[in-house]
Amino acid sequence: MGVLNVTPDSFSDGGEWFGPEAAVAHGVLLASQGADLVDVGGESTRPGAARVPEDEELARVLPVVRELTARGVPVSIDTTRARVAARAVEAGAVVVNDVSGGLAEPGIYDVVARTGVVYVAMHWRGHADVMDSLAVYDDVVTDVRDELAERVADLVAAGVAREQVVLDPGLGFAKPGAANWPLLAALDELLALDLPVLVGASRKRFLGTLLAGPDGQPAPPLARDGATAAISALAAAAGAWCVRVHDVPGSVDAVRVARAWDGARRPRTLNTEEQK
Repeated sequence: MGVLNVTPDSFSDGGEWFGPEAAVAHGVLLASQGADLVDVGGESTRPGAARVPEDEELARVLPVVRELTARGVPVSIDTTRARVAARAVEAGAVVVNDVSGGLAEPGIYDVVARTGVVYVAMHWRGHADVMDSLAVYDDVVTDVRDELAERVADLVAAGVAREQVVLDPGLGFAKPGAANWPLLAALDELLALDLPVLVGASRKRFLGTLLAGPDGQPAPPLARDGATAAISALAAAAGAWCVRVHDVPGSVDAVRVARAWDGARRPRTLNTEEQK
């Protein structure tokens, strides 16, 4: 899943693809580089970001969704709003990627149930301007898994088929840096919910902290693509359905490596002593 931020203020590429023409050109490029989906978003969810009025979000994303779809590019819409999701699906989006998992606007479940599109439910505690204050967990893996299971139950109750649902642990959303690594290391616990899992680690703060230089300053977003590709390989090997990334070629190669590695595994034959 290639990231296409049609925003002036996203944390890593805000403003670079803000105009419709630039956004469409970049979306086409992401697809040509190997993105299976291009994720179009018109509202930044970086920590501390203010909300965008709904009409502004629609004005940003709809022309881009329509044009990319017309060019044969599979599109997902990155939104927490039911009306934006509905209009984007009408314009051709085949996936709704909701970072709130429906908590921001429960009406989005009705849109998903009615249209039958794939729905990515991310673990979420609150909007970008307050999420850092909500990062309190007894056990981050257990809490995230259980809260996502609650979202699945709500979706099914609203008429959404389980086959439509993808789960996302929400790396970096209401999670301090160190809390993200246990979630990545325990993807099998999320996969145990028997639903596809999307991993969105691309260029996030916890990678900047990991890659800090001798002066202690976090690595800037554009210097985090190598670490992102490493996570893409590990996530693919662990069984993730999709990785959401800014730099598509690096992660395409990483996923190919993981696939080749996994495909070359051979069952280990036990010797006589081990069989005893």
